[in-house]
Amino acid sequence: MGKALFVTATGTDVGKTYAAALILKELRRGGAAAGYYKAALSGAQPPSSAVEDDDVYVRRIAGLTSNEAVVSYRYRTAVSPCLAAEREGLQPPDKDRIRSDFFRMANRFDYTVVEGSGGILCPLNHSREGVFTIADMVADLELTSIIVADAGLGTLNAVKLTADWMISHRLPIAGVLLNRFEKGNFLHEDNARMIDEWIHLPVLALIESNADGAHFLLPPEQWFSEVRGI
Repeated sequence: MGKALFVTATGTDVGKTYAAALILKELRRGGAAAGYYKAALSGAQPPSSAVEDDDVYVRRIAGLTSNEAVVSYRYRTAVSPCLAAEREGLQPPDKDRIRSDFFRMANRFDYTVVEGSGGILCPLNHSREGVFTIADMVADLELTSIIVADAGLGTLNAVKLTADWMISHRLPIAGVLLNRFEKGNFLHEDNARMIDEWIHLPVLALIESNADGAHFLLPPEQWFSEVRGI
């Protein structure tokens, strides 16, 4: 049975895609069958753009083929998926399609890395029934998460707010990845220590800027949980 891991972050542009790519690269390096899934991508680029979409970037870094990295919904406007869909006159992300696409991936791979959009409370769909957020999707798919955070100033506040909210809503967290980490930087090293000792979450990996890999403190295979309902 396949295993999956959800990659969220303390906010937008913290490094979810970079972290997801490095995790997949490490899994593939060890010979694992691993794939990438993203429910909704905002800020999608036109075909002529030199800027890569998230799935294209992940494919290049991790060495995936086009059918090993799947995105269910793409929007050009770089805002929340539900607002982007509204502005572009497109269908907003649908819970049933997300479930179908995710389970199709989980059936194919030993490990599926699922990347979120924005932070944990980013809205995917807003209808008369209410708001369907990234957190709702994670709960629906019963995923274990990792939190990607910047290693610098403000990290402890951002990680604790995100982690406390997730824990209070019974969303399991495997640990934290610190991005843009500088070895020897006293603030970055203290943030890593405080996340462990104060927030009580393990720091799973340290990712340096412009690195071609991460310093994994625990093997990525241990972060994943069994997918239920396959």
